[in-house]
Amino acid sequence: MEAGRWLVVLGVLLALLGLVMIYAPKLLGWFGHLPGDIRLERDGFRLYFPLTSMLLLSLVLSLVLNLLARWFRGH
Repeated sequence: MEAGRWLVVLGVLLALLGLVMIYAPKLLGWFGHLPGDIRLERDGFRLYFPLTSMLLLSLVLSLVLNLLARWFRGH
């Protein structure tokens, strides 16, 4: 694959990441507070393990990267 195509893809991904960083707190306030996210709070101890949120994020990223890989193999 040529370097120009990689630069365009990297630029688009960076732009999308920037948009997510700007608008995510407003649109994704529920992320990290899903059922299955583990939160333990006691005196002097706090544990937060976003299990469900990370599984959802992994699924979405796997789908997106799979679609991108198929698209690049086809061109």
